[in-house]
Amino acid sequence: MKNIREVEDLKGKKVLVRVDYNVPLGDDGIVDENEAWRIKASLPTIKYLLEKNAKIILMSHLGRPDGQVAEEMRLGPVQDRLSEMLDLSITKTPDCIGEVVEEAVAEMQEGEILLLENLRFHKEEEENDEEFSKKLSSLADVYVNEAFSACHRAHASVEGITKFLPSYAGLGLEKEISALLKILENPARPATIIIGGLKAKTKLPVINFLLDKFDNILVGGVIGNFLLEAKGVNVGKSVKDDLDINEAKKIDLSNPKIHIPSDVVTDNPKQKEVDLAESAVGDFRILDIGEKTLEEYKEIIRNSAVVVWNGTLGLFEDEAYARGTREVARSMAESSAETIIGGGDTILALTNFRYIDRISHVSTGGGAMLEFLSGDKLPGIEALG
Repeated sequence: MKNIREVEDLKGKKVLVRVDYNVPLGDDGIVDENEAWRIKASLPTIKYLLEKNAKIILMSHLGRPDGQVAEEMRLGPVQDRLSEMLDLSITKTPDCIGEVVEEAVAEMQEGEILLLENLRFHKEEEENDEEFSKKLSSLADVYVNEAFSACHRAHASVEGITKFLPSYAGLGLEKEISALLKILENPARPATIIIGGLKAKTKLPVINFLLDKFDNILVGGVIGNFLLEAKGVNVGKSVKDDLDINEAKKIDLSNPKIHIPSDVVTDNPKQKEVDLAESAVGDFRILDIGEKTLEEYKEIIRNSAVVVWNGTLGLFEDEAYARGTREVARSMAESSAETIIGGGDTILALTNFRYIDRISHVSTGGGAMLEFLSGDKLPGIEALG
């Protein structure tokens, strides 16, 4: 895979960079400092291109506008935060293709940065439409993929565009692949992976593949609820995602590598801690792992040489249900193991708990990270050769 350092002369070149600025916007429409980590991750590549006097054109998606213009998903707040982080003026176009965009690109000077409007305002982006890819490619001389978190999607700005421009990996993408390849190809043992949070529909299918690569799989969050139900446990009103229980039957839940909560914390005011071997959740929700499960998970982490984590273990935003996620984060921070985390909520949690700087590698992609570690070929990476 070629990286951007291999281009000998970038001076005056128009470089189209696919970044992932799909970041949360608060009620005030501002990108909070703690939630700007994906923007921060792109800075080394942007600064490298600035040093080389390139003309930098950034493109990203934000949210899921389904091919329609949605005012609340415009990239203005991202423009403001990026400008502040770089201490540079950044221009944003009202669209990502068309005459206005072409004129703005034509007027660019060396060392300037142009941010294109939300790619997903066009349905052709997610459809990987060839004509849309051509229109994007016509804006530049060189393409750089700096969006690892989007590499598992065969979209126009990730995969299609590489057919029309010389294409390279950005510095961040190169770093991601290097860190994850080490885990995938020759992990230190024992190797542990923690899977929690939401999006059980995308995480569940990779568990069987991860069983071949990890010694321990610790589950919690929504995927933990779903696997508990698959084992015959009544999980009450707990969130499980809209999944067919038959999907869980494809997983050998008796495999000793898979660790499922044995006790949980619920929103039952009369009995918050529930030992699932002795009591029922009843008409309540599971919102965290329990004390016994937490101690089991911490012990496994202490004895691991590698720990990978994607997805929080409870409703960490509420202090009443934050203990599981916070204490697992503490265990990883204090561990001598190589530690990798990925996924927005996981990164936000460790940032809030102030353990983020003690993690070996912070991946910008949650789903992409899991798919990569399961052995899947990611379209965005494969397209770079």
